[in-house]
Amino acid sequence: MSLVHHSVTLVVLQEPEIVAAEAAARIAAEIRAQPDAVLGLATGRTPLTVYARLGAMHRETGLSFRQVTSFNLDEYRGLGPSDPTSFAAYMQRELFGRVDICADRAHLPDGLMPPQQAAERYEAMIRAAGGIGLQLLGIGNNGHIAFNEPGSDFASRTREVTLSEATRNANAPDFPPGALLPETALTMGIGTILEARELLLLAIGARKADALANALDKPPSPDCPASALQLHPRVTVLCDRAAARRLGA
Repeated sequence: MSLVHHSVTLVVLQEPEIVAAEAAARIAAEIRAQPDAVLGLATGRTPLTVYARLGAMHRETGLSFRQVTSFNLDEYRGLGPSDPTSFAAYMQRELFGRVDICADRAHLPDGLMPPQQAAERYEAMIRAAGGIGLQLLGIGNNGHIAFNEPGSDFASRTREVTLSEATRNANAPDFPPGALLPETALTMGIGTILEARELLLLAIGARKADALANALDKPPSPDCPASALQLHPRVTVLCDRAAARRLGA
């Protein structure tokens, strides 16, 4: 089922696997239409199957990332690429190591650099690449996008942020038992995200239902950072039925 919800095109699909297949197909279509596409990428559990499918497309159909440039949404402060719990390591495991992307075209915020310097450098790199064409997003249980927690300014740029307890708890399974969880991260700001030419938000599972309803059914508010997507002219939300169950309620 597909419908226009405010300025957002909402596509409700039966199962999480179908959501992942559709997202991968849209990303692949972007690359085939523009081999030097600039992609914004996300981490977490939601994109895992998407990246696995893109890796399979590379192996089986020759989908090439060689000219693609990518910018990830965020990185933990204090973690470098060699740390297996960093998002740089995640991206290498889940996507970059499965495709032919050039290492110098795959960008994440630098979690080891002084935060203001890292943030300014990242914004400059995005501008130098001509801006992001297609930005992949997930949504947190509290409505966050990237690591923009509730209360984030819609004009915010890449910066250091303090992670909420809810976000840290949600990400705890990605760390070894007893590990100290990062308290801060570098994240693209909402203003940075809204400058992408097209946004693709994925929402899977009943735990995302309240956040998705707040993002789409209520007026835009910093209380739900994802509601800022209503302000963008080209947004597609792909979700399964469980995530859509509160929409219009």
